Amino acid sequence: MRIIEPHIHMYSRTTDDYQAMYAAGIRACVEPSFWLGSNRRYAGTFFDYFRLILEFETIRAQRFGIDHYSAIAYNPKEAEDRRLVDEVLAGMDEYLDHPRCVAIGEIGYNNITDNEEHAFARQLEIAKQRDMLVIVHLPHFNKPEGIERSLKLIRGLGFPEEKVYLDHNTEETMEQARQSNCTLGLTVYPISKLTPERVSAIVRTYGSENLIVSGSADWGISDPLALIKVIEYLKADGHDPQTIHRLVFGNANAFYSHSPNWNPRFDLVPPDPQTFQR
Repeated sequence: MRIIEPHIHMYSRTTDDYQAMYAAGIRACVEPSFWLGSNRRYAGTFFDYFRLILEFETIRAQRFGIDHYSAIAYNPKEAEDRRLVDEVLAGMDEYLDHPRCVAIGEIGYNNITDNEEHAFARQLEIAKQRDMLVIVHLPHFNKPEGIERSLKLIRGLGFPEEKVYLDHNTEETMEQARQSNCTLGLTVYPISKLTPERVSAIVRTYGSENLIVSGSADWGISDPLALIKVIEYLKADGHDPQTIHRLVFGNANAFYSHSPNWNPRFDLVPPDPQTFQR
């Protein structure tokens, strides 16, 4: 089975992870911009990071047979410094223009503050002007308020919901999320997010239409093979092959296909490691 990992932070992963992902059937991935472990103090630090995930990380992934794309954004966890937010957004065009950029993201809320909303709104406006997709990060805490405010902002700015990947949903948010036209994300992540069992129950309750699953896999206790465990559990729990295919390939491919830059090569073959150069 071909698999798309639609939201994963490979900057924080090892080459062993890429090898394991390829062996398990993952053939393409999207890496949204995120927090690096400490808050950045300079706009140039963001720009260097954007270039790294757009260029070097793409090359690194291809060495292991995975076609890598990125989403570029000022993430909500660092959005309390409005001056820095505005400085970074003013210089972000060249990275949004990059052929490996398929969306603006992650944007959204972390602690649901006014400063986070400023960064969120500004980037929605940029995406609307550019006719780009967005990846929206629902907060880890107080999710009902987070999704309510996210959808209110999206609708208030007139941003087309079909261009939104609304990620990190749980049982608390699915009723509201299903009343939107967004593509909805479920994140499988040990301890702090969903388990394969919870994903299975959500799919059984709400269906698989416009629903995609990711592993995120960042600095915390996380698993770059989370999707494989989801597939195994869904099979054992009686879900049909068409449903599973939609969740780990079809729906993600359909969403990202709205970006003209999305043209993944699913036939990449890892070259001989001895040919690798730094």
